[in-house]
Parts: sequence; C-alpha cells; structure tokens
Amino acid sequence: MAQQTVDAPAYDASSIQILEGLSAVRRRPGMYIGSTDARGLHHLVYEVVDNAIDEVLAGACTEIVVTLHSDGSCSVSDDGRGIPVENHPKYNRPALEIVMTVLHAGSKFDRNAYKVSGGLHGVGVHVVNALSEWFEVRVRRDGQEYFQRYERGAPVAPLQVVGKSDATGTEARFKPDSTVLETVDFDRETIGRRLKELSFLNSGVTIQFHDERVDAHETFHHAGGIAEFVEDINQTSNVLFRPPIYLHAKRDTTDIELAMQYNDGYNETSLAFVNNINTVDGGSHVVGFRAALTRTLNDYARRRGFLKGDKEGLTGEDVREGLASVLSVKVLEPQFEGQTKARLGNSEVKGQVESTVNEKLADYLEEHPAAGQALILKAVQAAQAREAARKARELTRRKGLLEGGGLPGKLADCHSRDPAECELFIVEGDSAGGTAKQGRDREFQAILPLRGKILNVEKARLDKMLENEQVRSLIQAIGIGIGDEQDLANLRYHKVIVMTDADVDGAHIRTLLLTLFYRKMPGLVSEGHVFIAQAPLYRLQKGTRVQYAYTDEEREAALKEFGGMKGVILQRYKGLGEMNAEQLAETTMRPGARTLLRVTVEDAAHANELFQVLMGEEVEPRREYIQEHAVEVTNLDI
Repeated sequence: MAQQTVDAPAYDASSIQILEGLSAVRRRPGMYIGSTDARGLHHLVYEVVDNAIDEVLAGACTEIVVTLHSDGSCSVSDDGRGIPVENHPKYNRPALEIVMTVLHAGSKFDRNAYKVSGGLHGVGVHVVNALSEWFEVRVRRDGQEYFQRYERGAPVAPLQVVGKSDATGTEARFKPDSTVLETVDFDRETIGRRLKELSFLNSGVTIQFHDERVDAHETFHHAGGIAEFVEDINQTSNVLFRPPIYLHAKRDTTDIELAMQYNDGYNETSLAFVNNINTVDGGSHVVGFRAALTRTLNDYARRRGFLKGDKEGLTGEDVREGLASVLSVKVLEPQFEGQTKARLGNSEVKGQVESTVNEKLADYLEEHPAAGQALILKAVQAAQAREAARKARELTRRKGLLEGGGLPGKLADCHSRDPAECELFIVEGDSAGGTAKQGRDREFQAILPLRGKILNVEKARLDKMLENEQVRSLIQAIGIGIGDEQDLANLRYHKVIVMTDADVDGAHIRTLLLTLFYRKMPGLVSEGHVFIAQAPLYRLQKGTRVQYAYTDEEREAALKEFGGMKGVILQRYKGLGEMNAEQLAETTMRPGARTLLRVTVEDAAHANELFQVLMGEEVEPRREYIQEHAVEVTNLDI
C-alpha cells in the first residue's frame, strides 16, 4: 500500500481551481496557440484574418486589409457582414461581447451562418483578445458603427454606437501582450506569405497588406486560384507542360479543387488544405489523392503501351517525382486530429477525393495527350531510377551499410542506447571532428565527421545518392532510411546537430545537409529533430576573465564591458578546429551552456522555393536571390 509522504501538500476541494472567463488562456497560452514564441504570435494574426476569410467563404466579403502599425499593434478589416451586435437572447449580452470573451462561443457552429469554416476548435478571436494588452473592435452594420475596447480579455466599457455607416464589415485591432508572449515583434515576411497563400486559395478576395513600420505595401489577388499557386511553386523550375492541370468537383457536401504540374526535377512539393487550413501532416484527402494518382497513371500508361504486359507498375514514389500540386477541399464538418489541425480525419473524404481524381484526371489525360505523354515518361524514368536505386541499396545492405551489419567507420558513437537522450553531431572535416570527439560527453553524444562537401540531392536521383559515401554514412548513422522507406521509429538520435565552421564553406555544407534532410528525410525536420549548433566567432580574455562572442555586436558589447581593447586578448575563430576541446564543449556542445537552433518548416511552399533557388540548376534565380539578400550576410570570407 502506498504511503503519503509527511511533507506532501494538502489536497482537498480547495485545491481545485476554476479558471473563470479567459484566464485559462492566459495561464496556459500554449494550449491554444501552440507556443508563446514567434509562431504563437503570428497565430494570433491568422486567427483574426481567418474570421475575415470565413466571410469570403460565405460569399459576403471581397476585400481584407491587414496593417502592422508602428505602435506594435495589428489591425484586420473586412467588408463582410459585420459581427452581430444585438443582445444574445439567452445571455442578455451583446453577441459581439460574447464572441470576444467566451470560450467556444461563435457562429461557426451554426451551419445557417457559415456553411464552411476553418475555426471549429474554439480557438478564435476570443483567444487573441485574452492574449492582447488591448483589443479594439469596430463593427459596421445596420447603418451604424459600433465600438468596444478590451484590455487583457476584459471589456473596458459597454458596447457603444460611435457613428453612422453605409458600409458593412468588421475592423479588429490588437496589441499582443508581452507579459504572456516571448516576442511581440511581427515578422512581415512570415505574415505576407500566409496572406499570399490565402489569396491563392480564395481567388475572389483582394488582400491589402501594409507595414507602417517600414512604409511597405503589398496587394495579393490571384484570380487564377490554386492553378496560379502551382505556377508560383514552379516558378524556378523547368515545367513539362503548361498550364497546370486543374480539376474541380463537388461530392455530396465536399468541394474539391486540385491543381498539379510536373517539372524536370526529382522532388515533390504537394500542399494540402482543408477549409484554408494547411494540413501539413496530410490526412484522408491526401490518401485519396495519392491513391487515385497512382491508379490513374498506371491505367493510362498500360493503355498507351508505356508499361508492357505483366511488367511491374508505377509506384506512388514514381508518379510523384517532380510533382507540384495543391489540393484544396472544403468540408462541411471537418474532423481534425489534434489541436493544431495538421491532419484531416474524415474517412468519407478519402473516397470523395479518390473518385474525383480518378474520373477527372483520366478525362484530362485523354484530352491532352502531349501533357499525358510527358508526365508518364517522367514517371517511367523515375521507375527505372528506382530499380537502379534498389540494386544499389541491396549492394550497400550486403556490405552492411544501411542496416544491421554496422555503422560508418568514422562515427564515434555514444554509450547510451536510449535515442531520446542521444545526440549526433555532424561535423565538418577530420580536424574539427577530432576536437569534437575530445570535447563530447561520450555517454550520450556521438560525432560523425564529414570530409568535403556532400552531394547536392536537389540535382540527384536516389540511385546517385546511394553511390555517395557521405550520404550513405549519414543515412546509416541516423537510422531511419530515406524517401518512402523512412521510419522515425528507427531514429538512433533524437537530436541531429549540424556543427560547421562559421564561414562560406561551412554555410554551404550546412545548406547541403538541410537539403538532404528536407528532401529525403522530411520526418526528421517536421518532428523537430534537426538542430544547428551556434559556435562563437570570438574569444576575449582580460586577465583571468574570459568571454565569448557569437556576433560582431556581442564582441563590441564585450569590449565595452572590458573597458576597451587595452589588455584584451582577442581571438577570432576561423573554424571549429581552432578551438581546443574544452572551449568547444563549453561554448557549443555542453547542454545548458550552448545555443541550439531548431530547424522548422513554417511554410513548405516557401522552403521548397528556397531550396530550388539555392540548390537547383537555374543560375539566374540564385544570382537574384543572393543580390537581394546580400545585405543580410553575416559570414563572408574575402
């Protein structure tokens, strides 16, 4: 029988807390917006914008204006119907005030008000209100303009009429609360990408985006919808046909749109949305699309003689090589798995999407034989390369390189066999690798030195990748496999840390590694297992006092603390190999003292474009990108 310890605190009815109103949101903000960092901050903007987009979906709104103000606030206005302001019959309070202050209150649950909406999890404008220093809302409807102000979720004064108005719509302006959020500094590019995405997904809306802080303005309007979205994804690629394939159908209450186009590359960029929400983890709609694509292209290939008799058919991996696609479905009652809405669970949607793509894509291929031939030849070539890769994989397995029989010869493994506590440092060169091996904690830190630059997988198929020793060593050490065969259950280290020199060569190797992970081991990135180590650029010593600086600004601040350069020994590290083992451990490797940057993909389309520009075949887009971002360069060797 368990015994209660003497010092245990009392646990009775008084221990049970009831968090009234929106206090629960302020106490545990991460439960509602995912995190309190920059991602959570921008989620606040998206929630308010999504309210306006729901008006677009209802056919009541054509223009949205988003403004980042110089006082740190953000406003979103629309020309929709305006949030209802009359008293709620049950609660005898203005409907607007209920929407702004009560969890799980809103019109999204009423199918007469909104046929389709993204906001069905109770995370909405009331959460934004709770996490704002202040929130002001203006509603124009019924010939009047109404106003109410809230502070940290609570109304300051009753709803009041402040004037007359012939227009309709809602304007919300809020200032995020720095006492509950880690950052309140909006990033214009991050918000701009989401607004651009929404303008593709909702072709009838115009979104104006102002940033008063830097006097910038953008207008997003894409009448071409998701077909134009696919063209935008492929803008730096050589496409096999124009325009993109566009399919649209309605199955029961589900509206299905698909745009797809192939390029001559080897990677797939497929985005899927449900009610404008990016379902990054896929779901039933994606399963239906993939099944239909594989089946339809196999049927077409056999009818046209590209596949002979009983020859093995094309796999899903074959038919998705070089594919750029956007799938957008509008579902009446979406069932999302998890609060983040990253995966759709509605089983009926799989069949709806599958039947639509089977039927519509087959018709398209019959009516457009040139495009059909181009994409089938692409898939057949992918199948041939897959067969070559299979043989290469079998060869490497026989040599014990991919599974079972051993690990890379240069890997200095750790003692622990618990992946959750194990870390793999990928280090540039044998010199830095030697220092890292001396400075590591052998219990849980493993070191894999790489000699020279690894293969650029943006330009290589799987068979060529497996011929590359560096790539094989990485696959072998990490343990999850690559492509469709990857299995995160076999991950040997929950932290895969890229540790390269702070120079141009180091940045290039880092980019090559991130390209490999993003393209061939996407689960490693999406599940948050990839990190970048931050090594110091300078070591300053005056007497017995030592300080490290990671940027030029930190160096200048340290010199001020030291009282100037007099008596200061300043060392600039050109590479990790110049640090002794204790210095490297103290600054870059030891938990608690080090700084690690977790690699995340906030926007798959933007990441895809960036890798295509930096690592693809086209020189001109890369030159333009470098020229545009030259001012941001921090590490430059001359």
